[in-house]
Amino acid sequence: MHFTLYSRSYCHLCQDMLDALMRLQPPGQTFTVDVIDIDQSDDPALLAKYDELVPVLFADLAQPALCHYFLDEAQVRKVLKT
Repeated sequence: MHFTLYSRSYCHLCQDMLDALMRLQPPGQTFTVDVIDIDQSDDPALLAKYDELVPVLFADLAQPALCHYFLDEAQVRKVLKT
């Protein structure tokens, strides 16, 4: 399982979401998280798209976001079961 978290380096909500996500990692089932700082990205479209929404969490970039601002634990658990 792999997640992508769009965030900012100075964003406490972003760090809170990452911490909460990591606490949901089931024993024996590891997952990875790419944390992408939209302010440091070379892609200006990311900043335009997620500027006021960070943090934004995806399990699959081809699908809608799982959540933004706060971790939706039910959505993450649902994804982890598949």
